[in-house]
Amino acid sequence: MADVLYTGPIPAERGVELAMGGGRSETSALSGAGEARGLTTTQNSQRPNACCFCWCCCCSCSCLTVRNEEERRKRRRRKRISQETKMEAKLETCPKPSVEEVQMWSQSFDKLMRNPAGRNVFREFLRTEYSEENMLFWLACEDLKQEINKSAIEEKARSIYEDYISILSPKEVSLDARVREVINRKMQDPTPHTFEDAQLQIYTLMHRDSYPRFLSSSIYKALVQGGSRTSSES
Repeated sequence: MADVLYTGPIPAERGVELAMGGGRSETSALSGAGEARGLTTTQNSQRPNACCFCWCCCCSCSCLTVRNEEERRKRRRRKRISQETKMEAKLETCPKPSVEEVQMWSQSFDKLMRNPAGRNVFREFLRTEYSEENMLFWLACEDLKQEINKSAIEEKARSIYEDYISILSPKEVSLDARVREVINRKMQDPTPHTFEDAQLQIYTLMHRDSYPRFLSSSIYKALVQGGSRTSSES
């Protein structure tokens, strides 16, 4: 069939396009657009953006901030774990207890806890009962009470909370709901006495529960008998 030629008037828009040299075929135009899209896709695929799919400053900065914060948290945790390991492995420095000191420990729990050597021996006993965290918590609270630097107080209080108060910690101490509520309020602005109520509760727990068993333990009896033999020999 012969092609039918259009001999009517040319629309104004088409006329402008022809006058500006835009008379290329629609196929060529589509092909050019496809090439442009392919070039854009190739350029985007070469962008070294590993954190997200867009290439904007906000996204890159946000992802970098998150990664940096995670790294800082990991470094702080590694440092705290290292400090805790040193603290837990090291007993208090003190001279060997005398026979009188060992015998005084049986008179009252206060005398035992006021004596560095007594605390060391009692802590070894608690370790055999898998409750050493009670003594570690009490010692950490005593250390916090001596601190006067504001930033150090906040850091130590946060470490004590994460190590002994948090339900996610394997060293969590046993506290009632009322004391936990008090601690949560005080943690908004920590002071050297933030854990005072909790420390008293753990002290009472050790006194009533662990102290009687300590006096009957082989650890304490060995010290008493050893001291008695030494006194008789001399």
